[in-house]
Amino acid sequence: MDVLSDLLFRAHAADAQVRQLIHPPPWSMTYADAPSLTLVATLRGPASVRLPGADATTRLEAGDVALISRTARYTIADSPDTPEQYIIRNGHKYIAGADEVPADHAGVAGRTFGADSPEASIMLRGAYDLRGDVAARLLDMLPELVVVPAGSRTAPVLELLTREARLTDPGQDAVLRRLLDLLLVVALREWCAHGDASLPAWCRALADPAIGNALHLLHEHPELPWTVGKLAAEVGMSRAMFAARFAAVVGEPPISYLTNWRMTLAADQLRDTTTPIATVAKNVGYHDPFAFSVAFKRARNATPSSWRRGNRAAGATV
Repeated sequence: MDVLSDLLFRAHAADAQVRQLIHPPPWSMTYADAPSLTLVATLRGPASVRLPGADATTRLEAGDVALISRTARYTIADSPDTPEQYIIRNGHKYIAGADEVPADHAGVAGRTFGADSPEASIMLRGAYDLRGDVAARLLDMLPELVVVPAGSRTAPVLELLTREARLTDPGQDAVLRRLLDLLLVVALREWCAHGDASLPAWCRALADPAIGNALHLLHEHPELPWTVGKLAAEVGMSRAMFAARFAAVVGEPPISYLTNWRMTLAADQLRDTTTPIATVAKNVGYHDPFAFSVAFKRARNATPSSWRRGNRAAGATV
């Protein structure tokens, strides 16, 4: 399993939502408590996205897909000049203003809402609530806003999603969830494939055969006693060349990356399971529970047992 697949598979995604929104211009919607990861696609008509504190809005053309993460508030509108009209909070729609009067959320069909007309904009919005330390790691790897231009790979998925969003057939939630997962993966692939120098390190690493293979090994078998020499041998490089290339591409040394990944996995296991701490330690490559406790405390500023108690009590989410 490649690194992107591994992160997406291990991230705990809850409450996936898919909605198709149809708005005649002018329109503007502010999401005040958005989940940790949102996909917004423009199906018809241009739109704009504004994040809090941004100097300018980002324009979306028909077929573009925007990934919005790590911000609970953002605005989408037909034009940057359209004032705020509606606020979405706790799944309810309100007229913007001091009193936030409840507004109609007219249904068209299935999970499609709004008022259709030839000049109306059609937007598709999918959102996940990602929880846990692996999810936090995935979100930290993404900018707050990524725009993937319309393309031949995302278009068929958007077509399926917009069709399914109008239906109320049995199993509809499962179908929409899987299509949303597919759109997320395809959009991330397309974004990484652009080869832009501004891409995050993990995107560049996946495009490097040797470093990508090393990351695959670390993610697939974090329990093994990896050393820089062993990893270098696995990918057919000298130890020195591998260490330098890994640090240059990924942004940190191999063993530092491995330790951080192990602590991320351990944190989720401690929170989400009742697995004994000694077993969690072995699962992430520590046969000595004391050594694991020292490493975990260094990374999380708490011992495994106290961290488990505190995070379960808090019901921590990302």
